Amino acid sequence: NIVHGSDSETSAQREIALWFRADEINSWPHTAEQWIYE
Repeated sequence: NIVHGSDSETSAQREIALWFRADEINSWPHTAEQWIYE
């Protein structure tokens, strides 16, 4: 495995688009959010 960190959100979006199609990107609520953000 390779770990990579982008230097900005814009760079991250561009780099993600190089490897993944939009329909391959998923998001979901984090289970801890209900305790972190009351």
